[in-house]
Amino acid sequence: MHQRRWIFKASLIATGLLTAWAGTAAWAADAKDIKIAHIYSKTGPLEAYGKQTAVGFMMGLDYATQGTMKVAGRKIVVIEKDDQGKPDQGKSLLAAAYGDDKVDLAVGPTASPVALAMLPVAEEYKKILLVEPAVADSITGDKWNKYIFRTGRNSSQDAISNAVALDKAGVTIATMAQDSAFGRDGVKAFKEAIKKAKLVHEEYLPPATTDFTAGGQRLIDKLKDQPGRKVIFIIWAGGNPFKIADMDLKRHGIEIATGGNILPAMTAYKQFPGMEGAAYYYFGMPRNPINDAMVSRHYSQFKSPPDFFTAGGFSAAMAVVAALNASNGDTSANTLIKTMEGMSFNTPKGKMTFRKEDHQAMQSMYHFKIKVDPAFAWGVPELVREIRPEEMDVPIRNKR
Repeated sequence: MHQRRWIFKASLIATGLLTAWAGTAAWAADAKDIKIAHIYSKTGPLEAYGKQTAVGFMMGLDYATQGTMKVAGRKIVVIEKDDQGKPDQGKSLLAAAYGDDKVDLAVGPTASPVALAMLPVAEEYKKILLVEPAVADSITGDKWNKYIFRTGRNSSQDAISNAVALDKAGVTIATMAQDSAFGRDGVKAFKEAIKKAKLVHEEYLPPATTDFTAGGQRLIDKLKDQPGRKVIFIIWAGGNPFKIADMDLKRHGIEIATGGNILPAMTAYKQFPGMEGAAYYYFGMPRNPINDAMVSRHYSQFKSPPDFFTAGGFSAAMAVVAALNASNGDTSANTLIKTMEGMSFNTPKGKMTFRKEDHQAMQSMYHFKIKVDPAFAWGVPELVREIRPEEMDVPIRNKR
């Protein structure tokens, strides 16, 4: 199944993610229903990420409830809302979901700046916000409150796992990241994770950058005269930062490294056979029954494999159902907090556990090396090894 060969069509990801499980309207719910708001980027710069998360979340609910969409005899109703990638929009939508729609809990959002705007709303209304897939460390760090849980990986987990591939004596690294909470938190965590390599420059560019010439030249100038192995480590969401390769980095002996991404973005990875990094997910990496089931279902419905954020949405659904089963359908925040702190649950990535101190899900990451296979439209991340949660010393950054 995982090795099935097929030619990827980007349109399947871009437009084929509408499902028969479209968000149920609020008016369809009754007092006994468990209402969940899913707030994500239906539109905006991270639309592809958001739509994958939505598909994974609904598929995961279906799987976890064995097709009943019920927990403890109560029907699950999902209300979808589009934050458009805008912090103010996300904040107001969450307040409306808690206050007007009377949802029991919320899931989302896609972008870190939106998540940071939403955190105080969860605290104000004293209701759970399960963050998926926004990444910034500060979400479960200095901006965190007790109503926040996260199934998505954080910047430190990204950074520590990528350091496994890059942190070696004699390696000189410069980073290129978006000038955003996602980018800056990512670089901060990466710097802390590097122990043996030398970091000589941090380049921050506007999130919507399409012309990388000026930033690329600064990176080249910082690296070109360095001895040994020279690497530009890229932390980027959306767009195509790999255009920097057009500046003939090879002439200066400079490599590119990055983490995993969605399949359309990984078409650019074919330019870099042998490139190493660490990924949150790739459908061929985990070996467990839940991943097998998700891959099979996704192929059946979309004639394509699940992607990076599909797995995240599925994992969030598994966490929600596990918590509601354990609480016997009790959706009060205090009960859910007690239930979820330290709770382990199964996902397509294997077992995750919500850390008691900051409610961050401890989870595996995957060290990969890119292989070029003509049967695939993207650079294939071949598994080097699974990096298990106990191998990563993920900092606790909140003030609890």
